Amino acid sequence: MRCTVNFKTYTNSIWDKKQRKTPESDQTVFYNTQPAIITEEVFEKVQQIRQQRHRQTKTGKSSIFSGLVFCADCGAKMYYCTSIKFEKRQDFFTCSTHRHNKDQCSGHYIRAVVLEDMVLRHMQMVISYVANHEAHFRAVMGDKLKLASDEAIRVSKKKLAKAEKRLGELDRIFMRLYEDRVNGTISDERFASMSKSYEDEQTQLKKEIETLTKEIDQQTQKADDVERFIAQAHRYVGLEELTPYALHELVKAIYIEAPDESSGKRRQNIHISYDFVGFIPIHELMQEEMA
Repeated sequence: MRCTVNFKTYTNSIWDKKQRKTPESDQTVFYNTQPAIITEEVFEKVQQIRQQRHRQTKTGKSSIFSGLVFCADCGAKMYYCTSIKFEKRQDFFTCSTHRHNKDQCSGHYIRAVVLEDMVLRHMQMVISYVANHEAHFRAVMGDKLKLASDEAIRVSKKKLAKAEKRLGELDRIFMRLYEDRVNGTISDERFASMSKSYEDEQTQLKKEIETLTKEIDQQTQKADDVERFIAQAHRYVGLEELTPYALHELVKAIYIEAPDESSGKRRQNIHISYDFVGFIPIHELMQEEMA
């Protein structure tokens, strides 16, 4: 969505021409003033990718998973580890928390080639299911997102009501404070100190209200997210190789569990959070369809 922002700066008077930045809450935004070059979905995805910090390795090697892989236990990012002596099959991801403090998280890791194979197979199952059972996928994921969305909206609205109530209280406090200053009940220094504190709180509340309002608007659009994901999945029907573009367009994050070696064999699970829809219980969906 292209927009124009007015009143970014201001001056105190015609004699004081120094430009001062206007608070964002007082700026005026006009939306859809110019034709969009790219879609809003593509813009949002690019912003997500740009926010991900990719640690540059000394070898110059990189991984398509950098910035997407997290530890399922502590939630921290997993570092991509390689060496000029490593073959491709030896590169691996390890928990950053364990690497810095071994007592805070277990030392689980996963080889990059294993991760690539697991992610590709899971994506292939999801894409195939969407292509062949679109109606069931839409119904199940729509209900799942609606439940999560309804709860998120309820919590956000509660916080919003509390913030708006406090903002109204501050307006009344300002009025009483100003009257006390006029009547001489409090000194100018006391007035300045108290008003500064209340103004800072007001500014923070306005930002919180703006953020909560946006969150509520985003949650009410969750029904459209299923359709967006379905459209994306259809573009990759027949996916045979995991490409960076396919990975970043469909996947939001990957969480790696610690390996289970209780059976004598190393078994490890991953959980993939897909863009727009989050975690997809693909095995449960497949079982329901066969039942």
